[in-house]
Amino acid sequence: MFVVRRYCLGLFLLGVVISFSIETKNTWAAQDSPREAHLTSLIPEKAEAASPAELSSANSAMNLAAEKNARLKTELKWVFGGKAQRGWQIYLPLICRLISTESDAESSDFALALSRWQQSFGLAPTGMLDHNTWSLMVSTWQSQRIKGVVASPSEQLLQAPASDFYDLSRPAELRQVEPQAYAAYQRMAAAAAADPSLGLAITQNGDLAPSEQFLKIISAFRSPQYQAQLRKQSPRAGRAGLAVNSPHFTGRALDLYVGGEPASTRDDNRALQTRTRVYQWLVKNAEKFGFYPYFYEPWHWEYRPAEPEADRQAARSKA
Repeated sequence: MFVVRRYCLGLFLLGVVISFSIETKNTWAAQDSPREAHLTSLIPEKAEAASPAELSSANSAMNLAAEKNARLKTELKWVFGGKAQRGWQIYLPLICRLISTESDAESSDFALALSRWQQSFGLAPTGMLDHNTWSLMVSTWQSQRIKGVVASPSEQLLQAPASDFYDLSRPAELRQVEPQAYAAYQRMAAAAAADPSLGLAITQNGDLAPSEQFLKIISAFRSPQYQAQLRKQSPRAGRAGLAVNSPHFTGRALDLYVGGEPASTRDDNRALQTRTRVYQWLVKNAEKFGFYPYFYEPWHWEYRPAEPEADRQAARSKA
């Protein structure tokens, strides 16, 4: 049985009543046993004060949460971009990054890390990745995206070389990128090329080789006119796939090759992409270079310049 280490319970054991009541809107509610539906554990304020019985109760709570998560990862029903979705296992690399764990979703370690994250955001620390928790995670990722999308004039963009693109024959007018975003991309690509664990093909100068497909740019700047053309060609793409007001208008959104079909939103393709070493490297490292994910599309990353210190201080003072 998983043993909850006392030093790991600092945030979790804070006098919280853990409730495993399930909302009736969730499809698995009818399957809950009375033991799960009514389990509560009174947790002491400090881990050091926990009695063996209280630690056992906490262990039981996290074990039950782990059992739930094993089902929720494929069964949770939610809607995004006007389309019905099911489960959250495709997004596990992002979830683990968010809650600071590398544990399996079916484990008590994962449930405990999730409970700490839930508590930090004012949610009941059940350790279950349920509808409310998932909605908050999606909102957190979406809040990191480019705000106030405005199309960049062509004179404010630079033309990147064809060697940086997945499709070497991509026309020059579709190889435009915002200069800061491009410089950040070059730094990020160089860091990835220097990581031997990725096994990327590199040149003698340490750059990504022309033959290397991973991390090459699929698409950068797209004009509103070109975006409208794409939407016309793919009328069923929906808001989640081809936005009317796309961040690509800014030249700071880059679609990067991370495996599979370059930009297919099929679940099996996205699941394949999120299992690649390159994608998981981006999840852990892209933010260092100013890039943030669009959680729904593993290939889509948006560059957000660092805020001036004065702006950060102002934001903190308002919080």
